[in-house]
Amino acid sequence: MHKKVVLLSMDSLKNFHTYDHMLIEPMKTMGWLTEEISWRNEEVNWSEYDAVIVRTTWDYQNDLEKFTGVLEKINSLTHLENEFELMKWNMNKKYLFDLYEKGIKIVDTIWEKNFNSNRAYDYFEKLKSKEIIIKPNISACADNTFRLTRENLNENLKDLEKIFAQREFMVQPFLDNIIKEGEYSLFYFNGQLSHSVLKKPKEKDFRVQEEHGGIIKSIITSPEINQIAGNIIKQLSTTPLYARVDLVRTDKNEFALMELELIEPSLYLNKDKNSPIRFAKAFNEKIKNSEAII
Repeated sequence: MHKKVVLLSMDSLKNFHTYDHMLIEPMKTMGWLTEEISWRNEEVNWSEYDAVIVRTTWDYQNDLEKFTGVLEKINSLTHLENEFELMKWNMNKKYLFDLYEKGIKIVDTIWEKNFNSNRAYDYFEKLKSKEIIIKPNISACADNTFRLTRENLNENLKDLEKIFAQREFMVQPFLDNIIKEGEYSLFYFNGQLSHSVLKKPKEKDFRVQEEHGGIIKSIITSPEINQIAGNIIKQLSTTPLYARVDLVRTDKNEFALMELELIEPSLYLNKDKNSPIRFAKAFNEKIKNSEAII
């Protein structure tokens, strides 16, 4: 008899690239029937399912309190992946500061509680950069992310003041290597490296997501990159079912952590034909281990 698992999603995935359908057959071979359900669906009895995996909830940042409440409810009724407290920690990008304090190299960052136009021009000097990136601490899919120069800052001030009037945000130098070399993404299932991709923005853009025209290709990452990413995973309080480590090479030829995605990362299952099988096996193993503990 098959068990039932939900791939938690959103009301509409129109204009998004998603590959979770590639999990259906591998999960079935492991004894799991998958069903995609929006986290906003209030009619669902979550206790009818044996597990829920958070996947393509790419609008949660617009309604964080409600989303957190839904996850808390699911967590009280059935098995939730990733682990609830780990996802809560990962929702605010200040998790990067926590990892920095554990010795992980991150991109230089200024943390702000709200936007003050009188301080805006100081960011270039403080970060020693001709270009900067401003983005919310809580965001997804590069929403409300600004690439700024001293020359175009003034024309963006009104938008920045409106968006970040009461919203925490972060400021980082723009790293040319995102365009020149690309951003490395390494995917871990149950703490084990599954596959890797290199993401580059389309011409005259800086965002690497597919939704913004980003170019994604499968690669085999170097032992150096694998060691750095693996060490980041080891810093976590618990081993997640899935994790994506995004790294970029700095101007000093060091790899720095851009993002550690533990909630709803695109896993680019289409870039490695065996990755859906690895995911299904990792999930099944994690469930078995949790049942053994209980």
